[in-house]
Amino acid sequence: MAAKKAQLPKAKVFPLLPPAAPLRLTGKVALITGASRGMGYAIAHTLAGEGADVIITARDPAHLTDAAAQLRKETKNHAKIVAMGCDIRTPESVARLFAVVKRRFGKLDILVNNAGISQPPTPLAETTLELWRSQIDTNLTGVYLCSRAALPLLERGATIINNLSAAAKQVFPNFAAYTAAKTGAYGLTLSMRDELMPRGIRVTALMPGATATDLWQQIMPNPPLDHMMNPASIAEAVLYAVLLPPEANLSEILVAPMAGAV
Repeated sequence: MAAKKAQLPKAKVFPLLPPAAPLRLTGKVALITGASRGMGYAIAHTLAGEGADVIITARDPAHLTDAAAQLRKETKNHAKIVAMGCDIRTPESVARLFAVVKRRFGKLDILVNNAGISQPPTPLAETTLELWRSQIDTNLTGVYLCSRAALPLLERGATIINNLSAAAKQVFPNFAAYTAAKTGAYGLTLSMRDELMPRGIRVTALMPGATATDLWQQIMPNPPLDHMMNPASIAEAVLYAVLLPPEANLSEILVAPMAGAV
């Protein structure tokens, strides 16, 4: 008998904590890449719930439209929700995205480089150049392109959060391309942090452990999603980093499941 396929969690069921009163991000503008589902959607939901105007991006227009509609339905305040397709791998697409942000809002307070892809377990000898480039282009070059494009819109007190995964520091055999991309993104994050600190712009590396998102379907056929962290937990960690006092700089956030969870 075939094993029952695990059901992926739907973004709309994430049990997010209620916002504090008054809303703590009113007047702030946040952009989250890869926000049509999973961690990106949960982060957008949390920031919008605190009053931030939110721009969400993704490559899949259908999922993006649905996510934006759900955010507007669930956000019980005056936060603006803007959805725009973007392929973070290409400079032209990224440039169009940030031109819209500049025209609509004139600034950016929070950038969450969340968009990313995983890969199936693949020995190095079988890692094709196509697989290698897909990982580098999305998980590393995409972070670089979006961060560079955001700089003219960031002022003192702004925050950049790069979602890197635990693979940024932990080696996983048979994931050479993914590990290389995430490790490279970690180095990029450290360099950005030191470069932008004098401008009062915080750069934080977010390194979540096993989290219940559909990326796991690329890794194994029946991932134990019920035993992983909820994306809402990652969103709360992002909110914590964003709400730090202006003089505080949180360089890394490691969010791990409770012992024995997976």
